[in-house]
This record gives sequence, C-alpha cells and structure tokens, in this order.
Amino acid sequence: MIDPVHSLLLIAVIAGVTALIRFLPFLVFRKGTPKTVLYLGEVLPYAIMGMLVVYCLKDISITGSTHAIPEFLAVAATALLHKWRHNTLLSILGGTLFYMALVQLVF
Repeated sequence: MIDPVHSLLLIAVIAGVTALIRFLPFLVFRKGTPKTVLYLGEVLPYAIMGMLVVYCLKDISITGSTHAIPEFLAVAATALLHKWRHNTLLSILGGTLFYMALVQLVF
C-alpha cells in the first residue's frame, strides 16, 4: 500500500518544480528578454510544425493500396484550412478529422 505522506510529498515536489519552471523566466529575464530568446520564439513554432509534417508523412507508402492519397488530401485540407482561417488549432483538428474520415469511410 502506498504511504499517504509519501504521496503528499511527491505531489508537493511536483507542484513546486512546476511553479519554479513557470516563474523562473520572469526572474531570470527581469531586465528584458534577450534577442536570441525572442528570435527562437518566432522561429521554433514553424520548425516544430515542419518536424511534425515530416514525422507524420515518413511512413507513407506510395506503392501501397491507397497510394498515399488520404495523406496527401489531408495535408492539402490542412493547408487550405490554415490559409482560410489562420487558426493553427482549427487546421490541425480539421486535417486530422478529414484524414480519419477518409481512412475510415472512403479508403
């Protein structure tokens, strides 16, 4: 059986570390945010999105039974949704739902 004191201490440590991680940037960058950090804040979201696209498409097979048609259609739908609404969450959710509908109902 798990000791309740151990569980409470574990929760307290996790909460403390989480709070420290969230407040630390405000303490470290009191005088102003360095230009490098600002640059990374602008560049990294696009790099991460690119990595996600590569990761999602790395195992598709053009010679398979569906010839990667659902994947390419879902990528196109995601890009069109993003171009239309400029909402990342909507684009990802819409592209995922479109892909799942294609795979489950069409292909």
